[in-house]
Amino acid sequence: MLWSGWGDPAKASELPEPIRRLLQDMLGVRSPETPAVSFDEVRLPAVALPPSVLAELSDVVGAGHVRLDDEARIRHTRGKSTPDLLRMRLGDGSDAPDAVVLPGSHAEVLDLLRICAEHRVAVVPFGGGTSVVGGLVAARQGFAGVVALDLARLNRLISVDAESMVVEMEPGLRAPQAEQLLAAHGLTLGHFPQSFEYATLGGFAAARSSGQASAGYGRFDDMVVGLTVATPRGTLDLGRAPKSAAGPDLRQVILGSEGAFGVITSLRLRVRRAPAERVYEGWRFGSFAAGSAALRRLAQDGPLPTVLRLSDETETMIGLAKPGELGGLAADAGCLVIAGYEGTAEEVGLQRERASAVLSGLGGVHLGAGPGESWAHGRYSAPYLRDSLLAEGATVETLETAGFWSDLPRLYDAVRLSLHASLGSPLVMCHISHVYGTGASLYFTVVTAQTADPLAQWDAAKRSVNEAIITAGGTISHHHGVGRDHREAYAEEIGELGVEILRGVKDRLDPEGILNPGVLVTQD
Repeated sequence: MLWSGWGDPAKASELPEPIRRLLQDMLGVRSPETPAVSFDEVRLPAVALPPSVLAELSDVVGAGHVRLDDEARIRHTRGKSTPDLLRMRLGDGSDAPDAVVLPGSHAEVLDLLRICAEHRVAVVPFGGGTSVVGGLVAARQGFAGVVALDLARLNRLISVDAESMVVEMEPGLRAPQAEQLLAAHGLTLGHFPQSFEYATLGGFAAARSSGQASAGYGRFDDMVVGLTVATPRGTLDLGRAPKSAAGPDLRQVILGSEGAFGVITSLRLRVRRAPAERVYEGWRFGSFAAGSAALRRLAQDGPLPTVLRLSDETETMIGLAKPGELGGLAADAGCLVIAGYEGTAEEVGLQRERASAVLSGLGGVHLGAGPGESWAHGRYSAPYLRDSLLAEGATVETLETAGFWSDLPRLYDAVRLSLHASLGSPLVMCHISHVYGTGASLYFTVVTAQTADPLAQWDAAKRSVNEAIITAGGTISHHHGVGRDHREAYAEEIGELGVEILRGVKDRLDPEGILNPGVLVTQD
């Protein structure tokens, strides 16, 4: 993972010349005055943890699994939001952990949490490092130091219950590793978010991730049937059955808690049989409203494809639905729908035939397999594009929300108006990324010219759009999570009593407040 950007540096590429000219002519983008620093120029604070505490940590995991070197600290500094990357490109390593600790078992995690609580050391659970909401920046004030708890050594497939279609896996498994292990048993999770190449199973659960095939396989929290969690107070072992009427479901307390309540050390997950066939294709609708109506019809009445996405007019024109082929379709291309079908050949054929009848009946024009295959080929490429745009002097970021179908037009307009009001004349693109019978999510990408202070520029825009989302009745996040960036808006969304409930849970599970302090909810 590139320390100051996304993913594999070998996959990075320069912007095509037409896109560079478009940025200059339409948005006034110019090359940054200050070039990005090199790895060796990143400024790190001195390690604050006393040698005695480091020795205790080493006694638990072994000296080789407590890392204090600059490379480990830099690679565990913050996540991958645009502000995170801008700070790293400036050489600002001020949020680096004092140490990176790699436990190898649930018991070791418990011991580490006990030591950190005793010495008031903040602990940031770390998976793939792909948070885009400030979820990996711990508050230092009042703590002796900060430790990044890297779960990479917890990377096993523990068991396969083929009869129940449930597997137990450890949280440090990256998604491609997990899929490879499951493929040997003819199984799949079917969870393919844009962060798929680097994110971990533990991170998926901690942030309530939602994959691009959620219409067919469900969100990640739908897949979780059991959890084992290490907390400073002890172990939580949750999930004795698929469903239960035995009180509130405590699994839901941990899912989405972003490491603030405990450290997930194993997951029991519902799996599906790996599909024999995958078919993705494109459709065109004349407007975003017409395309939205078609998606709502499929979500409510069926048949629901495995993948179902709709780009608005701007995103379709630019071609962001196909990041590998920027430049897009013609200006009159309308709105692009991607429909994907997975299963046996018979299932795919029947589902595709029935869904196509609905789409064509509602005014859709079939574009064939080309757009679908192009989307599938470039489905993980957009974050690399952001790196290229930042290098050119553009501020580019994504944000997402969700609402009920009846609220969606108002929510769509509110976000766009807010971004235009705070950023001048940015390029704002949107797509419906996940659909439900009752509503859908909206995923926005915004591009504008960097000002002299792009961090302040985006901070003002983010605050404005968060307020717009809450005022328009949307949720502050559908699948990115809360972190620090959405904390105040989340508090407004759930109300004062809701915040008190979360604080009560944290106080009981984490009395010293060492787990990811400042993330999700502030303490009294």
